[in-house]
Amino acid sequence: MKAHPGFGVALLALLLAQGGASGANTPPAADTGVDKEPASLSANALYNLGNAYARANQPALAILNYERARLLAPDDPDIAANLRFVRAAANQPSPAPTRLARAVAVLPPTLTAWLGVVGVLCLGGALIAGKSTSRTGLRRSSVVVGIALLGWTGVSAVVFWPAVHAAVVVTDAAPVRVSPVPMGDPLFTLPMAETVEVTAAHEDYVLIRTRAGKAGWAARANVVPVVPDRTSTW
Repeated sequence: MKAHPGFGVALLALLLAQGGASGANTPPAADTGVDKEPASLSANALYNLGNAYARANQPALAILNYERARLLAPDDPDIAANLRFVRAAANQPSPAPTRLARAVAVLPPTLTAWLGVVGVLCLGGALIAGKSTSRTGLRRSSVVVGIALLGWTGVSAVVFWPAVHAAVVVTDAAPVRVSPVPMGDPLFTLPMAETVEVTAAHEDYVLIRTRAGKAGWAARANVVPVVPDRTSTW
């Protein structure tokens, strides 16, 4: 497997580093809890950890670590293939990439990141040039190129940003309730290894939304975020 850090990787890696593991970064042979510090934030290490969990028949933790590895190496085919395989084995769908995601994938993520830097430099150069009549053409060209490059980088950010709110269900038949309290019958239950979107949090509960559009409150202990939030106890 080859790692190719791309746009948004610095931010996402920083969030991972700040948040700690808060989720499943210890080998299956040791402790399978989800409260340990990560052994490594490299894509290779997370990929190998996902493989170890997959071999140990722990699909939820395998998916979690593959997703984390994919943040650091979004164009790696080995990560994508293993993630699809484990999801299929766990009877979980692998969502097809959107047109926007396929369009962004035309360029390597690393190149996209550098294009954003070049865009900032172009706009900075245009500002430095000021209103000099001798450099009007160059200044306008720099503005156009800078805006275009930053626009492309922004589109890439839109594609990567949902991963910040993604979480993996690590408990079988995790109950989802109408309110953030352990009372009453659950609205529905979540199967282990399902990936959900987290939209809010309250004490020991998080408000989740499934791919099917169902929403409700699930216990924090039952779901682990792909990108942990350092400001919470998650």
